[in-house]
Amino acid sequence: MRPDPFFSGPGLDRADAARANPSRLEDLARDPNAKELAWKDGLPAIGADGTLQWTHVKQPDLFLGLAGASPCFCTLQEEIASGPAVYMLAGSVSPADAPTFAAALSLARWHSRHRFCANCGHLSDIVRGGWSRRCPKCDAEHYPRVDPVVIMLAECDGKLLLGRQYHYPPDRYSALAGFVEVGETIEDAVARELQEEAGIEVTDVTYQASQPWPFPSSLMIGCTASSASDALTVHRNELEDARWFTRQEVAAAVSGDEKAPFQAPPPHTIARTLLERWLAA
Repeated sequence: MRPDPFFSGPGLDRADAARANPSRLEDLARDPNAKELAWKDGLPAIGADGTLQWTHVKQPDLFLGLAGASPCFCTLQEEIASGPAVYMLAGSVSPADAPTFAAALSLARWHSRHRFCANCGHLSDIVRGGWSRRCPKCDAEHYPRVDPVVIMLAECDGKLLLGRQYHYPPDRYSALAGFVEVGETIEDAVARELQEEAGIEVTDVTYQASQPWPFPSSLMIGCTASSASDALTVHRNELEDARWFTRQEVAAAVSGDEKAPFQAPPPHTIARTLLERWLAA
């Protein structure tokens, strides 16, 4: 099952029992070992060695969990960075701290966007250490959303289908992807996206791995599938290009060979993990 997708792993002990106990959360915030995540330029602060940066607890709005004997908190953020440059910066965080980075970024962004009750429109309150919000007017409780996204490799006669979106860096090709729609299985979403974007029919959809993707808060569900035909009909509203690559071409791109026919996705993406697993199979 190696390599593991970036941002995956146990991260902090989320201490779910403590979330439901306000007095326990207050005690944890007063603990001398407690610490608060530092932020810089709209992102969790990352040191030169890739580790998350922490400071003394000043505003323990969100309880992230326990790191051994240290309760870990995060303050609410009014401005949170976004955009392609953020994706690359996130890849510099250490693998050990990546799960905490992803959880803190997604949680803080959700609170910044969902302050009002979706049921009645009233300003909601933070409860359960920040892992939900409750409306004081209608008592509706709202939880951080996670958007499921399928991301997949299609194979035909030993070749792999990859595509490039218009905003990609020059020569970048990656796995195709799309949101799972209401009333749809993962397998159906994979088949639909490949048909819509590349015009191919696939079978043997197989789950490979998943990755929390905190931009803003997706769960990337990595899959593979088989196509009987390599004839493509590229949906130009979705993709700039799509093409089939041989195993040798994929290996060259993943290894960083300057003569490779395309540039592989960054190591911290699940698309890269899928490529590496495909090569290792």
